[in-house]
Amino acid sequence: MKADGVMTNVGVIGAGRMGTPIIGHLVRKGFATQVFDVDAAKAGAMKGLGAKWAGSLEALAAESDAILICVGFDREVQELLVKGGPLRRAKPGTIVAILSTIHPTTVKRLADEAKESGLIVVDSTVCRGGEAADEGTLLSFVGGTADVVARLTPVLRAYSADVVHTGGVGTAQVAKAANNLILWACLVADHEALALAQHYGADVEALRKSLLISSCANGPLEKWGTQTMAWAEDDMAIVAEMAAQAGIALPQAGVNREICRALKPKRYKLEQYGR
Repeated sequence: MKADGVMTNVGVIGAGRMGTPIIGHLVRKGFATQVFDVDAAKAGAMKGLGAKWAGSLEALAAESDAILICVGFDREVQELLVKGGPLRRAKPGTIVAILSTIHPTTVKRLADEAKESGLIVVDSTVCRGGEAADEGTLLSFVGGTADVVARLTPVLRAYSADVVHTGGVGTAQVAKAANNLILWACLVADHEALALAQHYGADVEALRKSLLISSCANGPLEKWGTQTMAWAEDDMAIVAEMAAQAGIALPQAGVNREICRALKPKRYKLEQYGR
């Protein structure tokens, strides 16, 4: 970190579908970027992007001003940040941003616990999908104090066209849950509408294009054919758990979760630390 407080060293944990393009953008924007993934075979590709491959999570933590967590599941995030976890070796004052989609209460608990090590944990979820990650036009929601978000924003701007401060720690996960709830509802509705139109002989592609200039325009319809439901069940499970804890009934979300489960392709093998 420079004397003026500008963060120059960024660590990224998880070189998966979203992490890899994020790493590339960070390097191109001039950040000294180091990467860790449990799949050591990815080291060559990361070095090819101009990033440094970290020999261990502890080494990455010790050398980073900010750490971006891009892993797949709640338990993986917890393993990184629990007391005695590898990220507890980071320098006091290091910002740890959780990009993974997990439960907001998990983020708040980890943030509270990490304070004893002098770490600043925030959530910084991303929206708009893989294509936006490739182009560096993601939407980043950020939950944390205003001063911490301001410090982190130059890092997020390396791969995000828009950065939105959603409130305190955990609120970025809430924003992502709301996004996912609407996203999967739209995708289910799109599938049903186009299937009905096809059955009755309509030109489906012409209809799809015309619907994009109608009152039902939505993002999944615009990107038709490029999105899968691979993560829908996990996303909607988080929404269901949040609703249950809040005592709020979300009947449409429950139906959409079941439909997504039926429509999604066969589950591909998930890589740890590589959502």
